Amino acid sequence: MSNQDNKGKWALVTGATAGIGESFSRLLAEQGFNLVLVARDLPRLNERAAALEANFKIQTKVIAADLATDSGCKLIEDFIAANEVEVLINNAGFGINKSFLVSDIAAEQQMFDVLVRTPMRLMHAILPGMKERNSGTLINVSSVAAWIAGGTYSASKSYLTVLTESLHTELADTNIKVSVLAPGFTRTEFHQRGRMKMSALPNFMWLNADDLVAKAWSDAQKGAAVSIPGWQYILLSSFLRFGPRPLIRKLGMSVRIRQRNK
Repeated sequence: MSNQDNKGKWALVTGATAGIGESFSRLLAEQGFNLVLVARDLPRLNERAAALEANFKIQTKVIAADLATDSGCKLIEDFIAANEVEVLINNAGFGINKSFLVSDIAAEQQMFDVLVRTPMRLMHAILPGMKERNSGTLINVSSVAAWIAGGTYSASKSYLTVLTESLHTELADTNIKVSVLAPGFTRTEFHQRGRMKMSALPNFMWLNADDLVAKAWSDAQKGAAVSIPGWQYILLSSFLRFGPRPLIRKLGMSVRIRQRNK
């Protein structure tokens, strides 16, 4: 599909002001899409929108919404119901840097709502329209953590990965592209926001957000169900998916413990 084919079409990105979401917004703008940018920080949203309009000559809309709340989620559902959105990138997310045994249940509920409930509801809202016109791209941002036993974050990402694979299979005979992006450690604000200790991670394990987003988009357009950027994570994910589960469980918990700031 050429950039001209995308002109006038709208793409919606959640968590659009930083990291992977910000990279997706630039890639889609370069592809010719108009953009709906969703995040909590309205001044930052407006700043990103102005830069995209100036650099790529596209139209933008900003929606300030807290996707951990029912009202924030419904705001985006209502927008999708009232507008034709060709691309949905479910990217918003955060992590909790505590064991489930001692974590705050309100924080756990917020993470569940952002990582599971909101993307599920937005997919449910957008897919009927995509099916009716037999076009569209849906990319869910998951993680290689979906294949380890690393607490509720891993469990949430596992849900998103499996649901995406299911929808990819169900829509295989249509022109709708459904794909899940499963990155590893990426240089974004994610780990700082979660107060995770990352100093011990070797440099070669870090991914560049622009590179992995470009691969995710390319893989989705080629019909891939799962996009895993980086040779190191292709190897690691193969082990995580097919290795002995007792070992994978220990590995997952070891990684989570090392990330915690005590």
